[in-house]
Amino acid sequence: MHKVLRLLGMRYATAALMLVAVAALYGAATFSRPGEASEKGREAPVTHAVMVCPGREGGRLAVQSLPRKTGGGRVDVAPTKGGSPLGSMTSPGQAWGEDTKSGQNSYTLRATGPIAGGLEAEQTAYRDGGDDRGLAGARCAVPGTDLWFTGPGPVAADELDLYLTNVDAQPASVDVSALSGEGPLDTTEGRGTPVEPNTTRIVRIGGSPEGLGDIVKTAADLALRVRTTSGRVAASLRVRIGKKKGTEWLPQSPAPAASVLVPGVPGGSGKRRLLVAVPGEADARIRVQVITAEGAFAPQGQDVLDAPGMTVTSVPLDGALSGRAAAVRLTADRPILAGFAAERGADVAYGAATPPLSAAGPGVVADNRFDSSLALTAPYGAATVQVTTVNAQGAGTPQEVTIGAGRTVETKLAAPGTGADAAFGAVIMPKPGSAPVYASRILATGKGGDYLFTVLPIVPAPTLLRLPATADSQTALTPN
Repeated sequence: MHKVLRLLGMRYATAALMLVAVAALYGAATFSRPGEASEKGREAPVTHAVMVCPGREGGRLAVQSLPRKTGGGRVDVAPTKGGSPLGSMTSPGQAWGEDTKSGQNSYTLRATGPIAGGLEAEQTAYRDGGDDRGLAGARCAVPGTDLWFTGPGPVAADELDLYLTNVDAQPASVDVSALSGEGPLDTTEGRGTPVEPNTTRIVRIGGSPEGLGDIVKTAADLALRVRTTSGRVAASLRVRIGKKKGTEWLPQSPAPAASVLVPGVPGGSGKRRLLVAVPGEADARIRVQVITAEGAFAPQGQDVLDAPGMTVTSVPLDGALSGRAAAVRLTADRPILAGFAAERGADVAYGAATPPLSAAGPGVVADNRFDSSLALTAPYGAATVQVTTVNAQGAGTPQEVTIGAGRTVETKLAAPGTGADAAFGAVIMPKPGSAPVYASRILATGKGGDYLFTVLPIVPAPTLLRLPATADSQTALTPN
């Protein structure tokens, strides 16, 4: 009998010890977790940013930070391969710019702290003569693992150079593939291209095995995809149509989507083409709507576009636009990519679809030399934005711009103050309650046959980062 009572006592003691251990685990979880668990996720301010300006042809590097009440942090712009910074910034609302010489260098921007939120950088090159005559602009690229471009192929351009930059400490491996007007360009060439740490590799599309080899040489239009199988890269794609016929950097396209809007098709003379790529195997049926200052309408005979799968389709817009500035809205039954090609004077420009601007992602433009203007489109409802120009002397008086529902509005940008330096930045902030706004910046100089221009699709400059949902779990503290 005594042994039985002793055995029962030991079992109860063991159970009590287990209860104490469980309570301790829950207590530790309660007091050690960094904050309240969130089933819906939360937002946190952006405190880090990396961008790559491709360099190569020289020109102006320009950086604009977002004006804000709280500051801190640092921005450095330096050669990717290493060396002393070209410039640094430490104050919100500050701008930096410097002219660079032509060469094979790329430049990497690294930012930490609150100043990284809403930061933007551009590279702008102006040449009024020579074989590379043109005004070319690029948003400095953010490293990624799956990137798209839409634009001309080797048939339409005598130079098509892809710049791949690895800003990390580990090597990256890149696969390049493409769609054309005739279908996918299936080849083993372009796969497994290595990019060493802190280097830029230039790949000649149609001119080297890494650039898809001979199979791409017959393509008039391309949708180019850059994917990494290891690491990540920043990618920029430079186009020269021909000697003295215009140069440009193609803007990156967002990921394929069933509904896209392409802002900033410039007005004036010259040809305008819509480029639509269907990356999936199934054909796409696409509804097309053009949005001008007079309103939104479906172009006659072009209101519905049937685009084959795995191809790029080119659609002339000259008749629909009649020289007017516009945006193009596309709604499809499957994911697509879209952009435009524009010719005017002695130059070319290209555009791409963009997300809408918002209070958490305003539009920030770093370099507004020459004649600078914004094209603002409100496809779904009336919108109002506040446009503030900024230079070394400070911010100018904010200007409110109202865009009617289903309208595109053009507005000129001017440097704040009097006698100010020609270079200045601009911030485009939607007002509370505003409908979605899409934007592009058009930079131009010259007249007639000497007219040179570039179009910069304005993407939201992120100030907040969306963190995924979390939930409490005692398994994190339970021994395995």
